Amino acid sequence: MSPTSATATTLFSPKPLSQSRDMFILTGLCCALIAAIVTLGAPSFSAFVRWLLIVECVGLSAVTVGTLLAYIPWLRQRKPLIAHLYISAVAIPVGYVAGSSLAYTLLGEPIPILDQGPRRIIALVATALASVFIVYLDSMRDRVAHEAAARSEAQRLAMESQLRLLRAQLEPHMLFNTLANLRSLVDVDPRLAQTMIDQLIVYLRSALAASRDESTTLRNEFAQLRAYLEIMALRMGPRLTYRLSLPESLQQATIPPMLLQPLVENAIKHGIEPQIGNGFIEVTAGATADTLEIAVIDSGLGLPVPDDLSEPEALPIAVPSNGAPSGVRTSYGLVHVRERLRTFYGPKAKLTLTRHQPHGVRATVRIPR
Repeated sequence: MSPTSATATTLFSPKPLSQSRDMFILTGLCCALIAAIVTLGAPSFSAFVRWLLIVECVGLSAVTVGTLLAYIPWLRQRKPLIAHLYISAVAIPVGYVAGSSLAYTLLGEPIPILDQGPRRIIALVATALASVFIVYLDSMRDRVAHEAAARSEAQRLAMESQLRLLRAQLEPHMLFNTLANLRSLVDVDPRLAQTMIDQLIVYLRSALAASRDESTTLRNEFAQLRAYLEIMALRMGPRLTYRLSLPESLQQATIPPMLLQPLVENAIKHGIEPQIGNGFIEVTAGATADTLEIAVIDSGLGLPVPDDLSEPEALPIAVPSNGAPSGVRTSYGLVHVRERLRTFYGPKAKLTLTRHQPHGVRATVRIPR
């Protein structure tokens, strides 16, 4: 876990507005329960309504004060427990005074803080019960949120470990083949060997940078793909041609690093190399108002045709949890891309395979912008 993320989880931070709204709702329900408990001694609807107004005013006043206090910059430098104690020490008495004064004013009765009788004791007890419950509930919500953040961070780190494992599996194989080609080209075609070395340097430099970052731009990702495809095109000769299409408006869009390369490698390994004749790979990027769409298209062997499908080219195939759709070769690259999408974007992201006409495969990645 990075120092920044560790600090974020150990220091107090105000809740988002959506959670503050939920806290007001829960406080209202808690106060209604307390009002019902207070009226158990002499149950009547009028008594319940009266105490409901009193307790709701006190509870909601305390939560309002606490919510406002949470945005004081000084508290953000404190640990959550210390910050909650400071907020409670101010919000509870202020909420009691303000809320009870408002409630008894609306009821047309004397304000209990000026009364030495039992009404003041009952109001204090009700306030104490509400405060203890609300503080406990708030601390439990923080604990659950921190545990969820820790699980999310652990899952992200696990996916990054899988990414490094993928590189460890793929890069040596690619490097050994490239170096073997270079060895034969040094004497036969030194100029071509120099070009391959230049592209290999570009590829390794971008791969090293990607291993250190949690995200990259489409511009950098496409530059790495260009270097990789150029190396493969030099190795395979006329059997492989490619085209990369990235609009200017999307060059600074961010994605997880090395998200697309497994798809390109998959297209070459399973689509272009096994077939007889030449092949073509195209990587394109496009966007709508809320979705970024990247497609890796090849003219290789394509997907197998299920026996029960009359028009296979019209069927989109989404990669399920086991990594490959029925009838489609299992690929660690496809599993890896799908899991990274789920980790970084949740269910909003999707990897889909479709048959490309006249032959080949289209792998489409859709992620929220």
